[in-house]
Amino acid sequence: MKTLKRLAFALGMVLLLSMAYRSTALADPTIDSATTTTTSDSGRIDDLNRSDADADLYHYMNSLMVQYELNEVQYDRMQDLFNSAVYYIANTDMTVAQLQSYVASVKADMVNVASTDVTTITSEFLAVADNWSTPTVSYGQAVSIVLPIINVGTETLNDLVIEPEISPDVKVWPFVPDKTGYVQTEPYIPGYVNDQYAFDNRREFTYHFKVRDDVMTGYYELKFKISFRRAGVRAEESTELSVFVHTFGKPESGYIGGNGNEDNTPKSRIIVTGYETSPAQIFSGDTFNLTLHVQNTSQTTAVSNILFELVAANETVGGGGSGSGNNSASTAETVSPLLPTSGANSLYVARIAPGETTDLNIEMSAKAGLSQKSYVLGLNMTYDSGTQFDLTGSTNISIPIYQEATFDTSTIELAPASINVGSQTNLMFSIYNTGKTNLYNTQVTFEADSIENNMAFVGNLASGATGNVDVMLTGIAPTMDDGTIKIIISYEDESGNVSTEERTATLFVNEIMMDDMDMYGNGSGRRDLEEEEESSGMSPLIRGLIIGAAALVLGLVTAFFVIRSRKKKEKALHEEDLKDLEEIRDLEEEQAEKEKNAENKTDSETETDSDKD
Repeated sequence: MKTLKRLAFALGMVLLLSMAYRSTALADPTIDSATTTTTSDSGRIDDLNRSDADADLYHYMNSLMVQYELNEVQYDRMQDLFNSAVYYIANTDMTVAQLQSYVASVKADMVNVASTDVTTITSEFLAVADNWSTPTVSYGQAVSIVLPIINVGTETLNDLVIEPEISPDVKVWPFVPDKTGYVQTEPYIPGYVNDQYAFDNRREFTYHFKVRDDVMTGYYELKFKISFRRAGVRAEESTELSVFVHTFGKPESGYIGGNGNEDNTPKSRIIVTGYETSPAQIFSGDTFNLTLHVQNTSQTTAVSNILFELVAANETVGGGGSGSGNNSASTAETVSPLLPTSGANSLYVARIAPGETTDLNIEMSAKAGLSQKSYVLGLNMTYDSGTQFDLTGSTNISIPIYQEATFDTSTIELAPASINVGSQTNLMFSIYNTGKTNLYNTQVTFEADSIENNMAFVGNLASGATGNVDVMLTGIAPTMDDGTIKIIISYEDESGNVSTEERTATLFVNEIMMDDMDMYGNGSGRRDLEEEEESSGMSPLIRGLIIGAAALVLGLVTAFFVIRSRKKKEKALHEEDLKDLEEIRDLEEEQAEKEKNAENKTDSETETDSDKD
């Protein structure tokens, strides 16, 4: 139905042109019936010749459309070729022979367009996936080309190498050849089970190019060479896949695929010269403002009555590439990743003056759960220019969507949790990448005043992967605070931006209170122990545990003897005090006995004197 409407419109345009030409001829009294059917007296073509040529080309184009089943891109190319020819014929003074030659060359170009498939499958194993959409780019623009590849063979293909065929010739390659190579690789692509399984397991390769400033307007064929290994054997010849890109060049650059007679008169084209988003970095689930800068490339003709329509290419999410094809199909979901928040995807602009640029602003939302990559947003345009109505154009832009990098860690283990200065402890834990984006160059550093700073390199962690950290920390000074050790985890995103997160652990480092000597005090026991450990290959952790245990036992034994000696001294002092008390008591008793005896003697002498008297 859409094709029939377009054919009806084109036929109407031709009839209008034909009527206009014939009206001009009838209104001019200097042109008689004889001259209007052939040529003018000077041998140059007139309006009737132009009208007949336009009708001839239209009917020829119509017959090709009936003969070939043209896809959207082929139809657009055919329509561009026809419109360009009509414009050239209407504005060029030439002879009848020159007109006939030009019409013949246009017909040849039409046959070439109708018979050339835009997306060519050149391999019995690989093909371009159905989600490929021919991008539209303009001169000087930075673009991202995403090439989706599926395996249409039943066998798994391994070690794929993909490289575009680049040329410095502007007629062959539309992009600036600013690199020596664009080689990409893919480990494998599983074999075909069914259409949905093949699509779910497609491989997408993104190439970043800049369109040449002198690029020509038209369709460029992009060729990609792909080599692979099947059943362990490398294919002898590379496979070639081809896609097309629609380019808009400067008016003076001409058209690609022409015969040298292209009209270089400036025409009204609307292109997207750039865009911005606010915020600049968009994460899955975010709402953002999109500003598109569109320009009327014509320097002489304004465009008016412009209708812009934003269309996001649908994406299949869920299902994954693992498991059976049926399971993948049952869980897959086709969604539009970018949608206007208002629900309306159309914008209207009344007029854009020649060479003028205007901005289109619309609020968009990125669907939650999107993978981190660039998503294509199409912009379709319908507009009027001068006496031409309902002209169409389209272009695509790529909007990168990011995923928040998230990870979690297991319980941090320290063995032992307390060490002496000079001893070591073993710290272990795991890092789980719980996000949908990769963590690159992941590393962990350990910082504290009481330990020697250390670092563990974990490397790249894919989504869902686990990295393990296992380090030895050495005590260098006694702990003077709460024993907190900073564990700083750093990683890079795909753009090389570094992010850090911090965890903590507690470790106490004790100062050694006594020399590690043997019971004889000459240290020979320690040396013997060290020699024995070296000969037995004992680990630092076990050696530290043994030394710590020995120090603890030695401390306990020393304390025991000190306490025991102290108790003996106290007992001896107590016994000596008791002996002194007994001696004093004996002396007092002896003194009392003497005094008693003296008293008895005195009494006896007194009695004796009395008897004498």
